[in-house]
Amino acid sequence: MDVGQITNLMRAGIMQVFILIAPVLGAALIVGLVVAIFQATTSIQEQTLTFLPKMLTILAVLALLGGWMFAELRDYAIMLFRTIPRL
Repeated sequence: MDVGQITNLMRAGIMQVFILIAPVLGAALIVGLVVAIFQATTSIQEQTLTFLPKMLTILAVLALLGGWMFAELRDYAIMLFRTIPRL
């Protein structure tokens, strides 16, 4: 196993994490921005107001995309296990 193979495995793992977490973070970011704009326009400065919409959005995204996320993670794990003998 040389440094190039290790680098490629690490890069693929990091990219897989970014691909899997992007929809969840994107949805939470959009909901947080909408709630922040709502708070700014209505002068409501309640800190707990942002928690529930973000939590529900994250749960909804995980419910909708959870199967795809686990399939991607499974495919990546299978690829890793298949490359072990070649290393």
